[in-house]
Amino acid sequence: MRFVVLGAGAIGGYVGAALARGGTDVTLIARGAHLRAMVDHGVRVLSPRGDFTARPQMTDDWAAVSDADVVLVGLKAYSLPQIAPRLGALLAPGAAVIWAQNGIPWWYFQSAPEAVAATGLGGLESVDPGGIIAASIAPVHNVGCVVYSSTEIVEPGVIRHVEGTRFTIGEPDGSDSQRCKQISAALVSGGLRAPVEPRLRDQIWLKLIGNVAFNPITALTGATLGQLGLVPEMPRLLRAIFAECAQVADRLGITLPVSLDRRLAAGLAVGDHKTSMLQDLEAGKRLEYACMTGAVVELAEHLSVPVPCTSTVHACVRLLDHLHSDPR
Repeated sequence: MRFVVLGAGAIGGYVGAALARGGTDVTLIARGAHLRAMVDHGVRVLSPRGDFTARPQMTDDWAAVSDADVVLVGLKAYSLPQIAPRLGALLAPGAAVIWAQNGIPWWYFQSAPEAVAATGLGGLESVDPGGIIAASIAPVHNVGCVVYSSTEIVEPGVIRHVEGTRFTIGEPDGSDSQRCKQISAALVSGGLRAPVEPRLRDQIWLKLIGNVAFNPITALTGATLGQLGLVPEMPRLLRAIFAECAQVADRLGITLPVSLDRRLAAGLAVGDHKTSMLQDLEAGKRLEYACMTGAVVELAEHLSVPVPCTSTVHACVRLLDHLHSDPR
């Protein structure tokens, strides 16, 4: 089974290095100084589980996708509408595409009759404007993924793994597929956890609730996850956002695997770690929020579920992104 990682940044680079360490044939697609450093020195991973260096194949040429059995997409969700037509044209007929993005994935309503019935939607403008991705990528390619791993690029070619090794995967229709078992085995061989989950949407919402609360709040305040607990008002706000998201999830037939209080405690316990949104803000990059707060607000409007705290945070982070990218 040949893997290609499209977007070998903090998460993609970490997964690619793990796959290579486990003996999987994998090619990383990256660009710029990060690619040059990886070509020269390999992918260096600094981790509490043990540092290591891997030397998978690396390129900036998307043609590598054309003969891949599995393509893991590690790009930001907001970039997918732009790249989907190109990716769709390159995919081999039997290729699997693992979507490793934050938030509500663009394919969420595919093979989800309960969700479609609850909303009357076939997709979300906040994650797939105009249905561009859905028109470019055939449903047969899609494999879902929920990432529970915190990583950072500390310098080109060097990835710091903070905590978490779980990459839960599953078919959008919940079926028991051989390809998911094979993908799981490859990830496990590299030292990662990769359970195959028939109710992947439950896991998506468990992760999403944290993303919607933690990511924008840390970007707005500059706090690490651990610092969010320094004043009592902040956990109360986070818990309120959790509750609003859970109400939307419930309307979609979601059963959360753990309690909201446990989810909140787990996030705060990560400690001295900057969320991906705060990292992007400090690096001068565009903020990834439409697939998180934007998707929840859009769904809440369709379902007539009040989400005042989430809507407020969404407005604030949207303005932050606007000022950050265009300060005029």
